[in-house]
Amino acid sequence: MVLITFDLALVLLVGAAAAAYFIFASFVFGAGYEPTPRAAVEKMLRFAEVGPSDTVYDLGAGTGAIVFRAARIYRARVVGVEVEPIRVGILRLRRRLGPFADRIAIHWGDFFHLDYRSATVVTAFLWPGAMTRLRPKLEAELPAGARVVSHCHRIPGWTATAYDRPTDVYLYRWPEARAPPSETARPTGGS
Repeated sequence: MVLITFDLALVLLVGAAAAAYFIFASFVFGAGYEPTPRAAVEKMLRFAEVGPSDTVYDLGAGTGAIVFRAARIYRARVVGVEVEPIRVGILRLRRRLGPFADRIAIHWGDFFHLDYRSATVVTAFLWPGAMTRLRPKLEAELPAGARVVSHCHRIPGWTATAYDRPTDVYLYRWPEARAPPSETARPTGGS
């Protein structure tokens, strides 16, 4: 009985440590971990009109909600970008074991050091500070016609083409996004 209790305590302790690392270690890398809700993932991909000819960059890919859906359902080429090493391992394992591995690349590193010239779609669920820092890089590198979709946080200084209130998703089209707003982004969905 004592051995079972010790084993159970050890398993719980290791599990709690792994969960704490998974959630809180990302603060060391500059962002907290919060999965994008399924409804927001779907809205982001539909808003951006993702298709087989697109190259989607998912910034802060986490465990791959956007990465794998964009490749599997929309047949897009996808670059999942993640800085936290355990999540990168999870992404690479899922890529290796799942279908459409040939359409998915996993980049372990800082998305501020990437080249976005091949991106036709950029997806992000990033904190406001990261969005502010990322904006000049996107402005310098995104090709005309690229779409950027963001969950929860606006891109400061850009005007959204559309906004979906129920999922809190913003759509931006480059370079139109930097134009001064002639009217507010049209909300879609509920109030």
